[in-house]
Amino acid sequence: MSSGSRQVLSYHESLLRESDVNLLRGPHWLNDQIISFYFEYLEKEVFKEATEFLFVSPEVTQCLKIVSSDEVSVFLSPLNATEKDVIFFALNNNDNTTAGGSHWSLLVLSRQENTFFHFDSSSGSNLASSRRFFNHLKRPLNCPTAELIEQNCLQQSNCYDCGIHLICVAERVAQHFLTAGSVCQTPDTAKEQVSRKRRDILDIIRQLGGEI
Repeated sequence: MSSGSRQVLSYHESLLRESDVNLLRGPHWLNDQIISFYFEYLEKEVFKEATEFLFVSPEVTQCLKIVSSDEVSVFLSPLNATEKDVIFFALNNNDNTTAGGSHWSLLVLSRQENTFFHFDSSSGSNLASSRRFFNHLKRPLNCPTAELIEQNCLQQSNCYDCGIHLICVAERVAQHFLTAGSVCQTPDTAKEQVSRKRRDILDIIRQLGGEI
């Protein structure tokens, strides 16, 4: 077994290997595994009392993107998605069935605002992907009259931190919703939070027993 394939943490449905964790140690683009892990951490730890939230992993989001409209409910039903008030999707610009893509952004459905909010740290980069996904999901999610809004957010200062921005914004949106009852007017993520987030995630992995 290569050192990169060594398992370092099993956490609920997430499995992190050394090669995944190493992405947090340098100027690297985050993969599905890291984002899935952090979404699970938000759901199971940070917002465990917020039953109105649903954090959808990148893997499930990708499946939702490529299946037909008739098949979407197969993936949404086990998640009780139509009963959730706020749903977070980690959106990739990859439209193929194979792994890939070059940019992450965050799409959030706020059911009570009847709106999908798209947060893109490289404004416009995932606009086409977000529109296709929005149109694909709004009827299966029982919000056929919902609108899509491109929400202003902190912009990344490099070509590799889109995943970090995504998870920072997701956490920020969730905190704001619990306080204000809405996603609209969520304050921008602080630059300092983005710059330290990789270290923070490494600390969380250690605290959960990760062998890193």
